[in-house]
Amino acid sequence: MSTSPDQHIVGVLSQWLARHVDDEELARELDSVDLSALDEGAREALVELRAELDSANGRGNLEMTVRETLEAVALGA
Repeated sequence: MSTSPDQHIVGVLSQWLARHVDDEELARELDSVDLSALDEGAREALVELRAELDSANGRGNLEMTVRETLEAVALGA
């Protein structure tokens, strides 16, 4: 059973927030997503999140960005 890209992203972000997935796994999963299948808001949020992951400014900043990305993808904002 396949899931849509947005459902996959919501799942991975939720797993990261619950600390079931580490930063490296989150980065790998985000890199595997076809951004063209997402709306503009979700694409922008994922690009921002990926940049935040690369800069590794601490979990607090990253957690805020993950939550914002989760909202953008889940709600199509």
